[in-house]
Amino acid sequence: MTKHLDITIKGHVQGVGYRAASKAVADQLGVKGFVQNESGGDVFIAAEGDKVSLEMFLDWCHEGPEYGEITSVESHEGELKNYINFVVKRKG
Repeated sequence: MTKHLDITIKGHVQGVGYRAASKAVADQLGVKGFVQNESGGDVFIAAEGDKVSLEMFLDWCHEGPEYGEITSVESHEGELKNYINFVVKRKG
C-alpha cells in the first residue's frame, strides 16, 4: 500500500548536496515525489512509496549527505498525490 509523507529536514542542509543525494536515494528505493529548499534554510520532501521504502528513505533523511548536519527530521502522513517520479525543485 502506497503512503505519502511530508518531511521537513532542519539543520545545515542547504548547499551540501542534500537535494541531489535525496533524489539518488529516492530513485534507488523507488520513492516518488519531490525535494526543495525552503526559504528558512530547511529542506522539504514530499515522498510516496510503500511502507518499507519510506522507512528506509526516512532513515536516510536522518543521516543525509556527507557534509550535511541534520538537527531534526519531522514527518507526517499526508494525502496521496500519485507522483510519477522524484524531482529536485528549484524554489521561487
